Amino acid sequence: MDSTNAQLREVPQPSRPVREVRPVVRGFVHSSEAGGAVDGPGVRFVLFVSGCPLRCQYCHNPDTWHTRQGKETTSREALAEIASYSAFLKRAHGGVTISGGEPMVQPDFLREVLHGSKAMGLHTAIDTSGYLGHHIGDDILADIDLVLLDIKAFSEATYHEVTGVKLKPTLDFARRLAAMGKPIWLRYVLVPGLTDKMDEISELARFAAGLGNVERVDVLPFHKMGEFKWDDCGRPYKLKDTQPPSAELTEEVRNVFRAEGLLTH
Repeated sequence: MDSTNAQLREVPQPSRPVREVRPVVRGFVHSSEAGGAVDGPGVRFVLFVSGCPLRCQYCHNPDTWHTRQGKETTSREALAEIASYSAFLKRAHGGVTISGGEPMVQPDFLREVLHGSKAMGLHTAIDTSGYLGHHIGDDILADIDLVLLDIKAFSEATYHEVTGVKLKPTLDFARRLAAMGKPIWLRYVLVPGLTDKMDEISELARFAAGLGNVERVDVLPFHKMGEFKWDDCGRPYKLKDTQPPSAELTEEVRNVFRAEGLLTH
């Protein structure tokens, strides 16, 4: 072998860029919305996935409780739809929010949609109860910019009455997010006669303030816009006679959070 060829073999040759190959994961989706304005900053593409272990008395989407009630799709198909709006979402300072149902019921599908959305340069958020936080690893959380965390009540008794499940997993997930410094928008649905216990709300406000990563608290007045879905599903709606909270009560609850130094909406 001559010296010229030997030298060429020793010189590192430029490599072609390697395109990351991601798995195509099947999932079940209830619906999507291309102009969400209350599901994170800016204008959002909201993907509502199917499946949820909670049975909240005021659930707006009881038709999402069972995973296979949704439309079967793939992560590639979901990302193609998101990609068609990506330029608009960036101009609108928005991004992608995965809601439900409960996004963490389908962790593999969630992982791929989040990762693909981040690859497009989009802001990402999930809307979750946090109950299944142990289902997802730090690799998934790394692709989430914001967690919209619904804490339904702040005692085990009331939480179980509202949701049918335990509170502790949600609080554990909140603490995990705090340890990571992952931003939270806390959501609290105010239902007269059910979640309007001021002592519990005060304890929740202190807990949220102590986390250090709660950017804002949304106190959401109860409404019955989803009642017809309960009828359609053949399920009794326990809150049929419950009225929305007054503006005065809603503001009183917001003031409880403000007293702990938290920004409210």
